Amino acid sequence: MRIPRSLLVNSLLALTISLAAPVHAADVPESWDGLVQVKAKRLEAVYVMPGADFSGYREVMIDPAEVAFNKNWSKDMQRDPMSRISDSDAQKIAATAQSGYDDVFATAFSKAGHKVVDAPGPGVLRLSPGIANLYINAPDVRSSAVARQYVVSAGEATLVLEARDSVTGALLARAVDRRETRRSAAPTISSSVTNKADFMRLFEQWADITVKGLEDIVELGQVPQDLKPKQKL
Repeated sequence: MRIPRSLLVNSLLALTISLAAPVHAADVPESWDGLVQVKAKRLEAVYVMPGADFSGYREVMIDPAEVAFNKNWSKDMQRDPMSRISDSDAQKIAATAQSGYDDVFATAFSKAGHKVVDAPGPGVLRLSPGIANLYINAPDVRSSAVARQYVVSAGEATLVLEARDSVTGALLARAVDRRETRRSAAPTISSSVTNKADFMRLFEQWADITVKGLEDIVELGQVPQDLKPKQKL
């Protein structure tokens, strides 16, 4: 059974926004939709289904990334005449973020030797990435005023990645990771070019981590049925 994309997106991003704020806290949930939190080496929070068997997955199917801005971002931008965001501006930025993430995600899997397919099938793991709480500190919207904006960081975002069996739709794993783009030692001029470059570096980090994480869990094979919260796999 193939899960409707709209259901995946709404669940993924709604849960991300609710979880992203406390993701650093000690009381981060130990379970989520039947998944159990395990000790994560590279991401802030990783959840897997007890008893799930990853050994048979040899190919991946990657859904287009869904992008959601931080709920306060547009309001914050309206306070600065240099950063006022129109609906069309926001749509363009979201489209750029989506295409950028999709490109680096597929490239990372291909470079690592994993076959990326576009249809469900036996042995195909379906990955649904979401970029939530996207906050760009100084978006370049080219206002009529001539001025430069300086930042030490382009912004931040939260990755939520969901893994399902592509045929049955069975939920197998989910990961959440909130990160800031690289920080410079001193304020530097911000532009659409620098913003895109910095976020692309962040997306590449997430893509590489995802590839390595998938390889690790496929090598593990079957997750213990009696999985305990914070257990190391």
